[in-house]
Amino acid sequence: MAPENHPIPIILDCDPGHDDAIAILLAVQSPLIDLRAITTTFGNCSVADATRNALRVLALAGAGRVPVAIGAAGPLTGVTELGNYVHGASGLDGPTMPEPVSAPVERSATELMLEVISSSERPITLVATGPITNVAALIREHPEVVPTVREVIFMGGSTERGNHTPAAEFNTYADPEALDIVLRSGIPIRMVGLNLTHQALATPAIVERMQAMSHVVGHTAAEWMGFFGSSYRNVWEFDSPPVHDPCTIAALIRPELVRWRECFVAVETRGEWTRGATVVDLFNRYGRPANARVAIELDAAGYWDLVLDAIDALGAATTGSSTRHLGEHRRDGP
Repeated sequence: MAPENHPIPIILDCDPGHDDAIAILLAVQSPLIDLRAITTTFGNCSVADATRNALRVLALAGAGRVPVAIGAAGPLTGVTELGNYVHGASGLDGPTMPEPVSAPVERSATELMLEVISSSERPITLVATGPITNVAALIREHPEVVPTVREVIFMGGSTERGNHTPAAEFNTYADPEALDIVLRSGIPIRMVGLNLTHQALATPAIVERMQAMSHVVGHTAAEWMGFFGSSYRNVWEFDSPPVHDPCTIAALIRPELVRWRECFVAVETRGEWTRGATVVDLFNRYGRPANARVAIELDAAGYWDLVLDAIDALGAATTGSSTRHLGEHRRDGP
């Protein structure tokens, strides 16, 4: 996909989460992204904690004017699963964070999504970095928006093994019925799975580059990676943590960083041992039409240069003014 000549308007649907927090920083800082709204969901933590964390990250970034709406507290059906075993009790454990400088809007996540999509002069890209419940609810409640959405790019699934279970990645396991709705919607889909994000490792050299920055944003990001990295060592025996969610934003900003493959993708909703697993038909064994572009290979060095440059620029711009609003060329609301 060719680079855009103007900022890409997006809604970021997320469950912050250390890697979601980095994705927010990247989306706020990049002049190629027009962050119209953030919607929150359960996932890495409760939706209440995810909402508070999103507001705190926006305060850190000096972007408190981005509207935030509270979304799903649990999946469309079934039992709610949370990822606090990775992200800590708050969902964003580690460094001390600033208090929010704004409150959530008085609309639900789907209401804010619909408002932003309906009022936008250009098609909106939906970026989902947590369980995709809010997007599925929007499609189910307002099918008329389907032709007007530019694309959905989501972090979830894998062409290989899972992480929450041996078969399933966490976001897809948390609400496979929601992902099934999205995959069947007809909206252009891009899937950024574990097979790609496990190439985005925050190695000690990457964390040192964060620590060397002369501002609180860089130091906070380094501390996030410290907590996140400890979880990954304890749970999955990773030497360095994979920073999943910013891969979605990076793919929008610099398309050349990711190699894609068009495939038929389905999600398992009934398997006794495989619920939530993504079935990615890389070699067209089912003979079904492709319904997604699947991320295969990441330019990890280019990815980290983009992310670290954004963190450093954001930190430099906000130093000494925790309430300065970046990106005031962007819309203040939907």
